Amino acid sequence: MIAEKTLIATAALTRRLVSVTVEGVSMEPAFQDRDQVLVIRRRRPRPGQVVVVESPFGRQGWREPPLPARAAPPLVAARHWMIKRVVALPGDAVPRGLRLANVSDERVPAGMAVLLGDNPSSSFDSREFGYFPLVRVLGVVRTPGR
Repeated sequence: MIAEKTLIATAALTRRLVSVTVEGVSMEPAFQDRDQVLVIRRRRPRPGQVVVVESPFGRQGWREPPLPARAAPPLVAARHWMIKRVVALPGDAVPRGLRLANVSDERVPAGMAVLLGDNPSSSFDSREFGYFPLVRVLGVVRTPGR
């Protein structure tokens, strides 16, 4: 019975927490290439937090529908993910002084977010893509002390 309870707890935990390896330099200096981060799935992000978001297929968007909130780890692993910082969420003012692709609104629309890499010269983010749908956010990166 203990093994069965452990298995159930492990399954629940892997649906809530995911370990992700950072690829690339778009979040330097905060995160380096090959850093390991722990992601809390489906936690509502706040501005300033770092999230893992599903990468679109270039500027065309996504080929597949969003993952269900409780998708199993193999389904999560089959998608391509990016790590970005949340700058604005639905209802927030669109940041001025930034050139965001395909954005003419004064406020971030419902269900959307402005996401940026910390290293603008090496980041594919809202400057090139525009808004990212919140349903494409896997979760919030757990940082030490939080």
